[in-house]
Amino acid sequence: FTFGIDFKGGTTVSFPRGSGDQQAQVTQVEEVFRQALGTDPASVVIVGNGASATVQINSPTLTNDQTSALRTALFDRFQPKGTDGRPSKQAISDSAVSGTWGAQITKKALIALVVFVVLVALYITARYERYMAISALTTMCFDLTVTAGVYSLVGFQVSPATVIGLLTILGFSLYDTVIVFDKVEENTRGFQHTTRRTFAEQANLAINQTFMRSINTSLISVLPVIALLVVAVWLLGVGTLKDLALVQLVGIIVGTYSSIFFAAPLLVTLRERTELVRTHTRRVVRRRNPASETDGPTASTGEQAAEPAPQPSKPAPGARPVRPGRPTGKRNKR
Repeated sequence: FTFGIDFKGGTTVSFPRGSGDQQAQVTQVEEVFRQALGTDPASVVIVGNGASATVQINSPTLTNDQTSALRTALFDRFQPKGTDGRPSKQAISDSAVSGTWGAQITKKALIALVVFVVLVALYITARYERYMAISALTTMCFDLTVTAGVYSLVGFQVSPATVIGLLTILGFSLYDTVIVFDKVEENTRGFQHTTRRTFAEQANLAINQTFMRSINTSLISVLPVIALLVVAVWLLGVGTLKDLALVQLVGIIVGTYSSIFFAAPLLVTLRERTELVRTHTRRVVRRRNPASETDGPTASTGEQAAEPAPQPSKPAPGARPVRPGRPTGKRNKR
C-alpha cells in the first residue's frame, strides 16, 4: 500500500503551480528538491487543475533547516505568487507529521475497523440462520479484500479519509446483501413442504426480484460519488475528498457485484451440502420426471404381457357403415 503522510509520518511542502512559462512541472520540482537536499522526494503530485492547481511534495521528515533550504530553493526557481498576485515566500507552506503520530493514527484506524467488523458479525449472527450469516460475513470480507487489492494494485494513496470511506462502503455492501437475503429468506420459508421449486431456484427467484432494486440503488449512490470525485480532482483540488470518493466508488461497485453474484450463490452452495436440501431437491426432480424413476420390470418371470385387443378394421371409402342390429321384440320361431 501507498500510505499517506498521516500514517507513516513525514513532511509535506506545497505551493501554487503558477501559469505560463513559470508553471512548475513534476520533473523540475524533483530536480530542485534533489539539488537542495541531495535526496529524492517520496512523491511529487499536481493537485487540482487550472489556476487553483498546487504542487504537493511528500518526503521523509525534514529538519527545520532542511525545510527552510527547500522553501528558498523552490521560491528562487518558481517564484510562486501569494494572494496579492506578487511573488511571495509565504505562498510556500509546509506541514510535518511525526512517526509516532502516524503510528497512533494507524492503530486507531485498525481498532475502528475491528470494532466495526465485530459489531456487524454479532448483528448478522443474531439476525440470520447459520449459513446466511456465514455467507454475509464472507461477502463482507470479500468486499474488503477486493477494495484493498484495487488500492494496492493501482497505487492510490491511503489516508484517514480512505479508512472512513472503507467503513462506509462496508456498511453499504452489508445493506445490499441484507436486501437479497431477506427476499431469499421469504421465498425459502417452509420450502421443504412444497415440491414446486428447489432451494436453488427459490434463491435465484429472490435475486431476480431484487436485481433492479440493487442496480438502481447503486446507480443513485454512484452519481454523487462521481460528482464528488470531479469536484475534488478538477475544481477544488482537495486531496482528502479525492481519497474519500475513490474508495467509495470502488466499494460501491464491488459491493453491488458481491451481493448479487457472490453472496447468494455461496449460500446456495452451503445449503445444498445439507441433507434437508438434497432430499428436497430429489423430491422436486421426481415430481417433474416421474418416468425417470423405475421400480423394476413390469411383468414377473414366466408371464407375458397381455396382448392388446385387435382394433376393428376401418371401412373402405364410400362403403355404407355397418350398424349393429336392433332388438325387434319378437321371439324367434323354432
